[in-house]
Amino acid sequence: MSAPILDRKIGIETYVTKSPGIGGVIKKEIEDFVVEEILVDGSKAQVSGTLPARVLGSTLQRQRFLLCVLIKRGWDTLIAVKNVAKQLGIDQGRIQVAGIKDARAVTAQHVTIEGGEFEDASRIYVKDISLQPVGYVREALSAYYLRGNCFSIRVRGMLRSKSIIEEHTTQAMQELENAGGVPNFYGHQRFGTTRPITHLVGKEIIHGNFEEAAMLFLALPSPDEHPHGRQARKQLQETRNFKQALDAFPKQLRFERVMLLHLNENPSDFLGAFHRLPLKLQELFVQAHQSFLFNRFLSARLAHCYALNRAIEGDFVVGVERSGLPMTRSARMVSSQSVAAVNEQLKVGKLRVALPIVGLRPKLSCGAMGDIEREILLREDIPLSGLRVNPLSFVCGKGGLRATVAPIQDFVFKVVPNTEIGWEADLSFTLQRGCYATAFLREIMKPEKPLEAGF
Repeated sequence: MSAPILDRKIGIETYVTKSPGIGGVIKKEIEDFVVEEILVDGSKAQVSGTLPARVLGSTLQRQRFLLCVLIKRGWDTLIAVKNVAKQLGIDQGRIQVAGIKDARAVTAQHVTIEGGEFEDASRIYVKDISLQPVGYVREALSAYYLRGNCFSIRVRGMLRSKSIIEEHTTQAMQELENAGGVPNFYGHQRFGTTRPITHLVGKEIIHGNFEEAAMLFLALPSPDEHPHGRQARKQLQETRNFKQALDAFPKQLRFERVMLLHLNENPSDFLGAFHRLPLKLQELFVQAHQSFLFNRFLSARLAHCYALNRAIEGDFVVGVERSGLPMTRSARMVSSQSVAAVNEQLKVGKLRVALPIVGLRPKLSCGAMGDIEREILLREDIPLSGLRVNPLSFVCGKGGLRATVAPIQDFVFKVVPNTEIGWEADLSFTLQRGCYATAFLREIMKPEKPLEAGF
């Protein structure tokens, strides 16, 4: 089954399921998409309810970092953190998160504030943002402490009958179970939904083309963005007048305006303009291009009919922790002698197949998948020796591995009538860290126009 054009632009070229989609729309209302973070100790950040005790061994005794639960409604994570830092009167670099959550959603996640105080955090007031202190911890939060996320989602406007919706969902879930889980694609929000260009900016950064990267980020318009923003980008593209662009760019394009402020004073310092952005956003550009390459690898594996939960010679496989998280830092390669034994371990969930995330020193698969990966890198003009090192690309790290499938846990699906049009469905499920709910939902919904469907 062919994927929509938007999916293909970010490297997602196929589906693992063949069942017809149920259609519908997500995120019609912000409350339709709820994300609650789960840490490695099982602690869950809840949108409502009582705060958990002893999260990550937190205590009321003063320590270096204050652990809080950040609840936001309709906020980008980085911008929400910036606003909290501003109210606290501190640099936003002192606030650490375990993961970036959806913007058009209601989300609850943990944050640590270096040098934070209970009283100061309790007094934070930003519209649609709540900060609730939990206790003090010795270490800053990072992705290491994140186990996964629990999603509660409403799908609206399904035009098929209730029985067909239930039948197609059951069929899709069976196919996903047979595949070992959801194809572990990086989802749309990794690249930008209305304007999927983050990976294109990252590619130019990798090649050291900072002017091209900056102009892509600032001036490449999208037909799906707000007309005011689109017109401002077109004007900048034609004039390259940064002072004029500052007047024209809408206030909500905060990061673009930060770069434009720098370029207005330093018109040729494009690298310096990137350095004005939060470090996490600088990282996201290069990481988005790595994600695009991974999506292409995974799409090619599916296109060549190589299973996601069965190994072939030359594949990487990784172990699985007790928590169910894949141990991607320790891997082994499957040989012709070990393939049968490896597949037995894959069958009982002790191992998972993994594909490379291309970094500064890439380790590609061998055998048939290795040939496919090398061909994709050549087509994408990425040297087989790895990503080029420059003042921005170093933030991408060394690359690594990512499991081909993501298990779905605690799945609940209920169809309910809608008085306006069609049917609605309430879904809840849990995915491990780094896994995207939209990668799961697209297998069930099969949206022909992902942007209109809320992706």
